[in-house]
Amino acid sequence: MVSLLTIPIDDTLKILQGLLTPVIAVITCYIAWQQWKTNQGKLNFDRYEKRLKVYKEVINFIAIGIREADYKNEELITFKPKVSEADFLFGAEISEYIDELQQRAVNLSRWNKEYKDDTQPKSKGYDHNKIVEEMHKELKWISSQFEQSRKLFKKYLDVT
Repeated sequence: MVSLLTIPIDDTLKILQGLLTPVIAVITCYIAWQQWKTNQGKLNFDRYEKRLKVYKEVINFIAIGIREADYKNEELITFKPKVSEADFLFGAEISEYIDELQQRAVNLSRWNKEYKDDTQPKSKGYDHNKIVEEMHKELKWISSQFEQSRKLFKKYLDVT
């Protein structure tokens, strides 16, 4: 076996110079891989932040419905734009869920507008029981959505 000490110094330098290029290439590849991993981590974090924002808007919208038992026109109009990124951040089931939540909120608001108490004049064909029943149905559905939304969003927001 020949050691570097027995090879003349000029030959040793040539060997080391020849090894330098592959070593630099390996180090460069390692750095590039580390940068790629870091960028992937940042992308995942940014996506998580955007998904969490949509989830919080959904929860806030549900909370308004439960607290007020109704929705103001402004809340109904601004909800969809606040969660518009959902189409690009989640699967189709989330967009469908948001659409249903919006529709149920619109229904609840409509029934609330049709509702008349005992002091208000009632139009011909007014069916108080039907209106109260429909209001109750929509409010009951909206009230049950905290758990449902948590289940739907969990697979996109779980960090375990």
